[in-house]
Amino acid sequence: MRIVITRTGGFAGIERRAELDTCGRPDATHLEALAHRALAPGRESGSRGVPDGFRYVIDVDGRSVHLADPHLTQEQRELIRTVLKEGA
Repeated sequence: MRIVITRTGGFAGIERRAELDTCGRPDATHLEALAHRALAPGRESGSRGVPDGFRYVIDVDGRSVHLADPHLTQEQRELIRTVLKEGA
């Protein structure tokens, strides 16, 4: 599974993008479960977020969801943190 996170906004307004392929990873099952839950219906933020907050696009194999801080689930936060930290 290919997971792409794009983060925009924040005080400086700098875009950051990272991509992670779960194939062959020991935590693949966990990351894939997080990705499926992040894209589940009703998980998309209806709010625009807060001034200078981050906005995210989570793309999983061509399906996307748009989110904004502080309206993220713990699962979405974990997925975002992992992909931005370990993704290329």
